[in-house]
Amino acid sequence: MMPASPDRIPWRRPMAPRSRDERHRASTPLECLFDLCFVVAVSRAGISIEEQIGQGHPGAGVLSYAMIFFAIWWAWMNFTWFASAYDNDDVPYRISVLVQIAGSLVLAAGVTPAFDPEHRDFTVLVIGYVVMRLATVSNWLRAARSDPERRMTALRYAGGIVVVQVGWVARLWLPESWGLGSFVLLALLEMAVPAWAERTAVTPYHPSHIAERYGLFTVIVLGESVTAVVVALEAGIHETDHKAAMIGVATAGILILFSMWWVYFDKSAHDALNNLNSSLLWGYGHYLIFASIAAVGAGLNIAVEYDRHEIHISGWASGLAVTVPVTLYLVVVWALHLRHRHTPVASMAFPVVAVLVLASTFFGAPIHITAVLMIILVAITVTTSRGRSPVVGPTIPSVRR
Repeated sequence: MMPASPDRIPWRRPMAPRSRDERHRASTPLECLFDLCFVVAVSRAGISIEEQIGQGHPGAGVLSYAMIFFAIWWAWMNFTWFASAYDNDDVPYRISVLVQIAGSLVLAAGVTPAFDPEHRDFTVLVIGYVVMRLATVSNWLRAARSDPERRMTALRYAGGIVVVQVGWVARLWLPESWGLGSFVLLALLEMAVPAWAERTAVTPYHPSHIAERYGLFTVIVLGESVTAVVVALEAGIHETDHKAAMIGVATAGILILFSMWWVYFDKSAHDALNNLNSSLLWGYGHYLIFASIAAVGAGLNIAVEYDRHEIHISGWASGLAVTVPVTLYLVVVWALHLRHRHTPVASMAFPVVAVLVLASTFFGAPIHITAVLMIILVAITVTTSRGRSPVVGPTIPSVRR
């Protein structure tokens, strides 16, 4: 019998922990496919909040968006951290990822019914979410068998996830008046599971790999928001009534998105992952980063529709659709991994620019003012970074509890 090819994917092998010191650890093609499929749900959420604001329901739209985006982000985050610690790339693992991808598509199909202000039907969304989470449970049970040192950690993850999923399903039958309160409770329980499980033994996530995975998803969500720029540019090229306004929105939009990319990647983030508490804070904080990026894309679409007189909302509402998520993005990025890594001038520039961006809502052309402020912020970070050694490669810090 001929020996198996070393390049052949194994049918099954132990789900042993990956090394934190593994060199050249990078995102796999399967992880990239997972991200690209997941961003469909992000896109659907952005479209839905855009429609709600355009119809004059900003409060209900923002609340639904925050709830639905939590499900998207939390399922993505749990897959990412598990894969960093235990991805063994055998056939059962790949099938579990396929199940999670299928669940993400079901979740995406449930976004629009969940946004419906009259019915708020979360059934399809919960089905997709629970499918993804239970696929993760199967992987944690495999890890419990293959990693005796962290067996209790893996079992806590599996048990905690199952209990909370029962809660999400039960929530579908609760009275509507309990909707928000039950959601907040279950979301807090979801976020408590990793903090509880990791106290027994920290899973061997790879700090640089995690930083790269979050960075790649940030780029993908930014790319999704570029669609609004394309819509504005097409209108500017093909229409005569709003040509100047559309080209102006397109220009401002691409400058805002490019500036958001610049400030996020101005500093390497892997050193924020050197202990459990800072890792949880950094990882959880990205809920606001991802949600604000996607919301900026929706806000740019609203600006296009407002300038074309396709929606009937106030100029302030149109401006807030862009300035609020940009402000939130700047504050959270600054707080998570830029606050202590710049000169005092550059560090303070972030909250100052955030306040000015929000204030620009009440002046003319807030989108264009926001674009100018973002470019100024980038210029400050570039100027204050001169003379310092660039980051030539990540170092792998030890992960402490």
